[in-house]
Amino acid sequence: MSIRQRSWRVLAGLAMLAPVAAMAFDAVTLADYSGEELYVRFCASCHGSAAMGDGPVSRSLNVAVPDLTRIASRYGGFPTGLIHDVIDGRGIDKRAHGTREMPVWGYEFWVEEGADVDAQKASRDAINKLVEHLRSLQRGDDELRAPGAVARR
Repeated sequence: MSIRQRSWRVLAGLAMLAPVAAMAFDAVTLADYSGEELYVRFCASCHGSAAMGDGPVSRSLNVAVPDLTRIASRYGGFPTGLIHDVIDGRGIDKRAHGTREMPVWGYEFWVEEGADVDAQKASRDAINKLVEHLRSLQRGDDELRAPGAVARR
């Protein structure tokens, strides 16, 4: 058998296996992640694994990364709409707020999901999961005063 014939047989065999391989590896979408998993994947590098603003990237930034466990304390309650808008980033008036250090996650998620109408819904859903995860991390002033507790930014 010639090299050419062997090459065609190998290609034909691979072509027959391709559909089986495709079924074995389903694409992962944002919908497959919990809020906590989304946080770890997209936010923890800057905000830290405990969301206290101490992620490994935070030291290299020119701005202080906020402690996300204290949002409710800073605002007198958890401002769901505001937090959603900040994460999404597309509706923030840059003229009023200056430059934005944080990625525009609404756009990033939309692109990652395919940049179509379905991707817009997936982006919103992912941001909602992140907002709910951040709500679950909120702690009060009494937790800061616990023995051995360290106050963060």
